[in-house]
Amino acid sequence: MPRTHNTKNDPDRWLPPEMKRQLYAFLDWLQVHEYSPHTVRQRRYTIVFFITWADERGIARPDEVTPELIESYQRWMFHFRQENGKPLTAKARIARLSALRAWYGWLRRHKQITVDPTLDIEFPKEERRLPRNILTQSEVEQLIAQPDVKTPLGLRDRAMLETLYSTAMRRAELAQLRSHDLDAERQLIMIRCGKGKQDRMVPIGRRALDWVQAYLDNVRPELLINPRETALFLTPRGGPLDPQSLSDMVRKYVQQSGIRKRGGCHLFRHATATLMLENGADVRYVQALLGHADLRTTQIYTHVSITQLRKVHEQTHPAKPERPKEDGNESSS
Repeated sequence: MPRTHNTKNDPDRWLPPEMKRQLYAFLDWLQVHEYSPHTVRQRRYTIVFFITWADERGIARPDEVTPELIESYQRWMFHFRQENGKPLTAKARIARLSALRAWYGWLRRHKQITVDPTLDIEFPKEERRLPRNILTQSEVEQLIAQPDVKTPLGLRDRAMLETLYSTAMRRAELAQLRSHDLDAERQLIMIRCGKGKQDRMVPIGRRALDWVQAYLDNVRPELLINPRETALFLTPRGGPLDPQSLSDMVRKYVQQSGIRKRGGCHLFRHATATLMLENGADVRYVQALLGHADLRTTQIYTHVSITQLRKVHEQTHPAKPERPKEDGNESSS
């Protein structure tokens, strides 16, 4: 059993021994091959979800799983209801099946099984939902103005909000920025190991850069405790921020602003993509900025940015604007 999973208070001690052994070997392989901690946690959770279900049906070994059992599992997930009474979304079911297929693919490649029961999985059709809360340009400006820039942490927060808005980076990407990732002269930021372990270079606007520079000049030296710390944005203890604290910060300022829209750091990502498309940006440039591997993911925002479509509709639709005539005033034919 991999050392990283062998703890005194093992939360998985109730799992069937062979299932547990093969699961932990797979998780160890993911770590060795540089999969993100988030991916490893999600794979573990979703596979344990299946193992629990299979164990209740007398299945104790990976090689006892059949294609028919996988189909039964799919049907069960479709009818399953969570504690809040809601069903699993298609996205959640796809995640569970994808993790299962990855595990069984690994088992087959490592000759732990001879037949992969997940090969013929037919995945549910995933919903492509539009973002619920899109900030307008004035709402973004209202939100960004919330930090008290007369205080060190307020100035830091303003610099972070400006960076999120200008670059549309994810919260985890902001948290792991290093001082040397900023190229002030060329107005660029290097985002290292973004989603999918991909690096990308993105522009940062002059306004955001000015706020970051003010933070670097006036605040970061005060927060810095360990001279070897390279994180760009620091906590009062001198360490890097974690993604959850960034979301909590944004939610605090959203509430403080009075904007009646829910969300955290992704509010800026959604707003930037939508507003850039409304202002005429090519969707492929927005795709590069967001770091989307699939253009279809970016195209969601083309459905949200309705401004250009509305203008074209007004200019070209044959139904001309006309005031409704009052009853009794219609001319007789």
